[in-house]
Amino acid sequence: MTTGPTLAQRRARHAWTGVEDAKRTLRNGADKDYAREAKRLPVRIVTSGLGQALAFLNAKGGGGRELLTKHLAQWLLIERRLAKGPAPADVDGKALCLVIIEGDSDLLRRATGEAQSWLQWLTRFAEAEIGVEED
Repeated sequence: MTTGPTLAQRRARHAWTGVEDAKRTLRNGADKDYAREAKRLPVRIVTSGLGQALAFLNAKGGGGRELLTKHLAQWLLIERRLAKGPAPADVDGKALCLVIIEGDSDLLRRATGEAQSWLQWLTRFAEAEIGVEED
């Protein structure tokens, strides 16, 4: 009996791919911004909620923040299929915000828990591969 990777392994793989993408594509310190915002995001989610944390990152914009929310949206909407129906064609932080706004409390609870679990992997990989300056 062959089994596939566990959910934790899938989270780790996706987070690793995200960090590698950030290292490869972001320039002029935006990769450090990606890692720094990844480290801050779990606290923002606990403090303000997933929707507010995403709205903050979307409002701030910038390469690192934009890529971070895109990677999170890809994980939640494509890989975990948290929203009913097909994932939006253009999966990014704004698409994820819309799904959260239009979803019910159960979707928000599941998305928040899954985001926090994925971010545990992402922050560790970002610290190791990109490095984060202490605040």
